[in-house]
Amino acid sequence: MNIPNLLTLIRFLLIPSFVVFFFSGLEHNIYIAAAIFVLAGITDFLDGFIARRCNQITRLGIVLDPLADKLMLITVLLSITIRFNIPFHIIAIVVLKELLMISGALALYNIHNIVVPANVFGKLSTVLSYAAVLAITFNMPYGTTLLYAFIVSAIIALTVYIKGFIGVKRHHVVMSRAKDMKSLKNEVDNI
Repeated sequence: MNIPNLLTLIRFLLIPSFVVFFFSGLEHNIYIAAAIFVLAGITDFLDGFIARRCNQITRLGIVLDPLADKLMLITVLLSITIRFNIPFHIIAIVVLKELLMISGALALYNIHNIVVPANVFGKLSTVLSYAAVLAITFNMPYGTTLLYAFIVSAIIALTVYIKGFIGVKRHHVVMSRAKDMKSLKNEVDNI
């Protein structure tokens, strides 16, 4: 197991840790939970940076990294929705988007062994999600504005992802048909 994948696994472990501290009665529990959330963001940045810089990109990492990000984000958003009474429909949009992206990515990977890479809107959405969560958690100005900006960027990221998903799927079907046609032609030539 390489360092980027280890950092991704640590991020998976941070998810239940966030929930435990966020809802605990401990003094400064929100600060501890926020620190865990920020630590998850740091591990996300580091695993991608190390994987690219040291040429340690693996298929396992390509699948687990976004899964860890999405599960952490869903957990954090549901937690702040429960605690700070954010309208559920706002968070439902993001949760639905994340679940669609997870299921689409897993389907492509399991059926065709293909991974659709992250897009710039997905990265922007991630940054805005961190900013919105921290602003809302600490009752900072513009928390709601950041949350809506995050929602818009998430919808754009999903749209771009779906377009990429369809393009990859279409390309795979065309290549598969071309391979079948070539195979059929070879059979006919051998008759």
